[in-house]
Amino acid sequence: MRERLADIHQKPSRLCGNVQTFGRIVQIFCQRDHMQTEKAEILAERPGKYSPVRRYSVLSALVATTLLGAVVATAVAPGDNQMPFEPELVIERLGIPEMVTVEHDSALPYVFDERIQPGDTIQTILRRLGISDAEVIAFLMSDEDARNVLRQLRAGRSLVATTNAEGLLSSLNLPVGRGAERFIIERTPNGIEKVGESVAAVDTLVEMRSGTITHSLYGATDAAGVPESVANRFAQIFGTQIDFTRDLREGDRFSVVYETVYDQGVPVSAGRILAAEFVNQGQTHTVVLYREADGNEAYYTPDGRGLNQAFLRYPLEFTRISSSFGRRMHPIHRNWRSHNGTDFAAPTGTPIMASSDGRVSFVGSQRGYGNTVILQHRDNYSTLYAHMNGFAKGLSNGQRIRQGQIIGYVGMTGWATGPHLHYEIRINNVPHDPMKIALPQVQPLSKDEIGRFKVDTAPMLDRLALLNYQPLAVARLQD
Repeated sequence: MRERLADIHQKPSRLCGNVQTFGRIVQIFCQRDHMQTEKAEILAERPGKYSPVRRYSVLSALVATTLLGAVVATAVAPGDNQMPFEPELVIERLGIPEMVTVEHDSALPYVFDERIQPGDTIQTILRRLGISDAEVIAFLMSDEDARNVLRQLRAGRSLVATTNAEGLLSSLNLPVGRGAERFIIERTPNGIEKVGESVAAVDTLVEMRSGTITHSLYGATDAAGVPESVANRFAQIFGTQIDFTRDLREGDRFSVVYETVYDQGVPVSAGRILAAEFVNQGQTHTVVLYREADGNEAYYTPDGRGLNQAFLRYPLEFTRISSSFGRRMHPIHRNWRSHNGTDFAAPTGTPIMASSDGRVSFVGSQRGYGNTVILQHRDNYSTLYAHMNGFAKGLSNGQRIRQGQIIGYVGMTGWATGPHLHYEIRINNVPHDPMKIALPQVQPLSKDEIGRFKVDTAPMLDRLALLNYQPLAVARLQD
């Protein structure tokens, strides 16, 4: 029995000389021949369990399977274009659907929803729509409210024009600035009339952006898709802590959460910055917008410290300081007099902002000051703004004013030789140098309000955390 088993175990070795024609599987079998031999010796000691005939049958089956695999592989070799079935061309004729003619109703209006393009006027828009209506143009040019609306046309907003069968305007719905109001006129039997104003269905959505500084702040915000107005406001918010012309470093990071106003799905303007963060040279600066109990909105750090100064050092964008605080030769009277403020030269019409929260204690004309506004602030502080060209619409005595709110415009009324703002800061009605006075700090939140602050600002701070989440860095730390 042992001699017969040994003879059988030698058969795989004798097959190795011709196995190359059977393909890769038989080669693998031959490479493992020594393993089969070792198994055979073990099996030889247990003839009762594995019979020689059974082992010979298994070996034969393996060789036959290998040969069959080689034949099958040859039958499907690449490059064989023979198809296993005969293709058949099938052509099916489809019936033409029945055409239905709908009679035109001349009473139905034509409605145009048109986006305002940069540089558009109402004439160019109507011309683009193929509308020629001299009566409407004449009304828009003669009506004061309509002219004010036309001056506020903004690219990206949409207007809706409805025409009749003759191509004349039945109605015109215009956006007012960047707000939600709409100005509407209609054609009536009495001619063109104002219907009034309505509120458009605009949506305000919260958007989040982040980026890394490579060369400049504005280059990084532009690459991240942040609107220019948001980037400007971002620089203003952090401008008291970071000098963006000198302190920036490559690799600094920013994150910002802000509002975007959409008109019929198209972004038309950016709103408030709700939260922002800037990492400069490894130091993190974070702010969040909070509505105080009196309705005033201001930026705070996450621990409740006010970011804004109590007073703005400069209440306008100016070109130069034309006259400083102190005694000087008066340019008109040609004698030495005390100059109780600072003069900021700026073009006529430049907006003037309130330097701090307060109330209007005077609005009107004062001799040499010309058009003047005086604001009363807390702790016996007051500010005076003189030589204005005009006042903000609706400004009146006793009105509450917020820091940064526009109260008037640069002019040269009163004793002035050129357009500028004369600005004074007074304590107990005594003038002080606006450029040297130590400005008061923002009042901190009360203990009762700090709890509400934490609750109200948590969602925006969570958004900042989501922007700054870096899973790869966390994974490396865990490893």
